[in-house]
Amino acid sequence: MQNTKAQRTRPTYAIEAVDNALQLLQLLRDLGRVRLKDAAAELGVAPSTAHRLFAMLVYRGFAVQDETKQYLPGPSLDAAPAGVSWTTQLRGICQPHLELLASRVNETVNLMIRVGSQARFLSTVEGTNILRIGDRQGAVLPARSASGGKAMLAELEPAQLHQLFRPDSSGTAGTVAAGGDLIPDVEYPGFLRELEAIRQNGFAANFEGTEEGVSALGVAIHNGAGEELGAVSVAVPATRFRQVFDNGLAQEVLRWRQELELDLKSFLIQDDGPAG
Repeated sequence: MQNTKAQRTRPTYAIEAVDNALQLLQLLRDLGRVRLKDAAAELGVAPSTAHRLFAMLVYRGFAVQDETKQYLPGPSLDAAPAGVSWTTQLRGICQPHLELLASRVNETVNLMIRVGSQARFLSTVEGTNILRIGDRQGAVLPARSASGGKAMLAELEPAQLHQLFRPDSSGTAGTVAAGGDLIPDVEYPGFLRELEAIRQNGFAANFEGTEEGVSALGVAIHNGAGEELGAVSVAVPATRFRQVFDNGLAQEVLRWRQELELDLKSFLIQDDGPAG
């Protein structure tokens, strides 16, 4: 049997900045809400140092700030492991295609998979515009807000959507499947109509739904059997998204997807396939 006992001895060559960042993660996990000055005091560092550490945690989705500027756990902090073994292979096949698409549209391109109601970003290739969307690799976002997430959800059966986003048969508010995300009664019909429009159009869009100033277009990607493997999104600063879209972004992405799916034709999802 594998030995899973934690090693609690401090490493000989401990990296202080890494240790401080991990301690901040523990504070967020255990306290739920942390003030900058309290975090600095806990670590024994200057507030400016704590601020820089928190800035990186926010950037990677492990922390968010509320309206009072206190720090709260971000979506990446409570995200369970994806539980699939084939994502490295998928990323390896897709990477040169992502680079090709990024060069064609000169915008940032992301590869993601769905885990329950979340979109997990596996890879990012940035465009070269001075004003561009940055690296999102490792980010965890609600699938129903991200363009690629919407594209993946649009391929689910009604029963699967219900399991992820609706209360159980007893009507208990907030009771959804593991990895699920409750959608209120008043919003659910509109959500289903949006997914139907995505199925008809072949792509999904996100207009600053996940981050202010960021819009995106996403498509699901498949193997030769038509199984959904993940999704790809093109993220564009909101100020120029309409121009890029009107210049044929959707058509370019759909053509590019055909090229990618030729290389994914024989890709097989293992038994530990996508959650939810």
